[in-house]
Amino acid sequence: MAAPVSLQVEFGGGAELLFDGVKKHQVTLPCQPEPWDIRSLLKWIKQNLLKERPELFIQGESVRPGILVLINEADWELMGELDYKLQDQDNVLFISTLHGG
Repeated sequence: MAAPVSLQVEFGGGAELLFDGVKKHQVTLPCQPEPWDIRSLLKWIKQNLLKERPELFIQGESVRPGILVLINEADWELMGELDYKLQDQDNVLFISTLHGG
């Protein structure tokens, strides 16, 4: 059984508008049979934090193209993307790089 994991989850570049305008969330993910990874974090975010228009944040089981994901200030592509195993006190930042106009 995987222990609970405490994280700071942040949204920027306009993505915070989908989360009632709240940029920083201190969250504790509950115990679950498998270790927490980004894939399971995205499901948790969709169920627990996302307030509107999930299609602007989630596509399939990942984030939409145009959303940059940083884990502890490093691009998630260097960390294993969806398969990255979350560690206690990680900081996960989602930045929308798409702007309307």
